[in-house]
Amino acid sequence: MKCKMLSFAILAIAMVSCNKPAGELVGISTSPFTEATPYGMVLINGGAFMMGANTQSAIFEEPDNLVMATVEPFWIDQTEITNSEYHQFVNWVRDSTALTLLVEAGLQDYAIVPRDGDFDEENYVLNWKKIIPWNGKDEDAKEALASMFYSNGQLNTNKLFYAYQWMEYDQAALPRNLYNVANAGYSDNAVARVDTAWIDEEGRIQERTIERKVTEPKDFISNRIIAIYPDTLVWGRDFQHSFNDPLISKYFSHAGYADYPVVGVSWEQATAFCHWRTNYYNMHNIEGAQDYRLPTEAEWEFAARGGRKMATYPWGNNYARTADGCFLANFKPYRGSYNDDQGSTTMRVGSFRPNDYGLYDMAGNVAEWTNSSYQTTNNSTTHDLNPSLVHYAHKDDPDYLKRKVVKGGSWKDISYFMQCGVRTFEYQDMGRSYIGFRCVRSHIGGVYTGSNN
Repeated sequence: MKCKMLSFAILAIAMVSCNKPAGELVGISTSPFTEATPYGMVLINGGAFMMGANTQSAIFEEPDNLVMATVEPFWIDQTEITNSEYHQFVNWVRDSTALTLLVEAGLQDYAIVPRDGDFDEENYVLNWKKIIPWNGKDEDAKEALASMFYSNGQLNTNKLFYAYQWMEYDQAALPRNLYNVANAGYSDNAVARVDTAWIDEEGRIQERTIERKVTEPKDFISNRIIAIYPDTLVWGRDFQHSFNDPLISKYFSHAGYADYPVVGVSWEQATAFCHWRTNYYNMHNIEGAQDYRLPTEAEWEFAARGGRKMATYPWGNNYARTADGCFLANFKPYRGSYNDDQGSTTMRVGSFRPNDYGLYDMAGNVAEWTNSSYQTTNNSTTHDLNPSLVHYAHKDDPDYLKRKVVKGGSWKDISYFMQCGVRTFEYQDMGRSYIGFRCVRSHIGGVYTGSNN
């Protein structure tokens, strides 16, 4: 019996070998790959559409041109990122901070030491399997964790920092920084303008922009440190002389708001969240994926239209109400009757029907950050394939370079701003009580044979 099985295996191998002639270019052997659907995301197959506002600006500004734009396939979150989901990020940063403090205090059990090596204080891996002794009796551990709390025992959220790096592709693409294949190196005048960040002795984040001579690819890397806790005071700061104290104290912390969209998160914090989400995914999946990121303006608008290429609103028609008078999103109807649409401020995500792609709240509830920089002529200056005007503003850049496109309108906006093609902006370091975000991820390969258009 064993001989028969062995003969069959040899025959099978021989048949496979016959399909790849010896001595020919046949490529390396790879197993077939099909990208699994990311949890909570919807695949948008991409396509072409007329990008831009369908109607005259409500504030009479000069409208940008309508242009034909094409986007490639991508995954997008079905809903806006919720308080509960952002809490997962906050808790991870909290725990990683605690583990780091324990290791730095000399408690090496909270780090993973190489089997055949010694502990390296400059380069170690946190041991996530160890339970953090938040209420332990070990004095060394208590002293190490003390800096994370106020004197009353409350967590000091100002100590929750997330450090990350990214490659400055726009700097790498500058003519002066062109890699010379002939001599396998960069020219003598190759210089990259990048950001660097550190924590000073008082525990404050310091940043500055530097010019670094380029000798290898890593010289194009910028690094940033972000305080990641949402600004809960936006509910008071955005609306002076308005009693929003209950939202200031409970909106992000109470379980009753867990499924509401997170707000008070700046573009920089949202970008840090995307970076963490990418690393968190790759830590738990051997087969890596494209990075999570904020959508480009074109991707967001294409997804919002739900396959209806000239749709004014995500639901397809030109009105914000049904024929029966029911509102189709959470916004500011009439002259300020905020609760006529069932919610006076934000509402639980998915409270209204999705668009034809199955995406919720692409209009109203909270407006959403995109990755695109804002200019009044974005459509006229970008490429028609995957258009996006991207500028990673540096610390010392002027303010106008720090404006990011915001789409979708919010609970405080009139219906005009909920239109798929309308854009507004906010500065990248500002959090607002009416701006949230959702993530996208490029589809592996960029080509999909199915159709949702």
